[in-house]
Amino acid sequence: MLLAVISAAWWTATPVSAQSESAKPDLAKAKQTVTTVCAACHGADGNSPSPANPNLAGQNADYITLQLMHFKSGVRSNQIMAGLVANLSPEDMRALGMYFSQQTPKAGAAKDPALVAAGQKLFRGGNAATGLPACAACHSPTGAGIPSRYPRLSWQYADYTFAQLKAFKTGERGMDKEGKDVNGKVMAQVASRMTEQEMRSVAEYAAGLH
Repeated sequence: MLLAVISAAWWTATPVSAQSESAKPDLAKAKQTVTTVCAACHGADGNSPSPANPNLAGQNADYITLQLMHFKSGVRSNQIMAGLVANLSPEDMRALGMYFSQQTPKAGAAKDPALVAAGQKLFRGGNAATGLPACAACHSPTGAGIPSRYPRLSWQYADYTFAQLKAFKTGERGMDKEGKDVNGKVMAQVASRMTEQEMRSVAEYAAGLH
């Protein structure tokens, strides 16, 4: 059943690029915004200095743009991000997505061999006993994600990925009242089938993917 929901989300979600105007993104303005606003938490090149904040370098442009839109509209709740994106236009957000997508991510590394081994099994094959689908189905075997649909997980901080999985499970993410976060709702259902140990394992494994 969950796989059917994932498939439905694939066709329901509309890529941000298809919703945006064809005007060329202003990458010079985006770089200035990154330098003055984003760099403190995400790094000037999109490689975050802190595992509490996500690496954005090499992330899918449409995914970044959509998340910025969700922060601004309140679909995704975060007071700090809401304040930072309040004055951004759709064009600004699209340009930021493009800018970060063009930055080179720094190679991450998994640290716990036991977690990596367990995470690999879940990432590639899921857990049939609990109906947990394989992460690779949406995020690809290499963790690169599917552009405009699902985010890149490779080289992401394990701490951040783990925190987001917990947020999906508790309903802090993906359960907005208007149901606009289609893929987030799918992730909430996926995370609801995961134990905390499974979340840690998947997050650790993904951090070392290339």
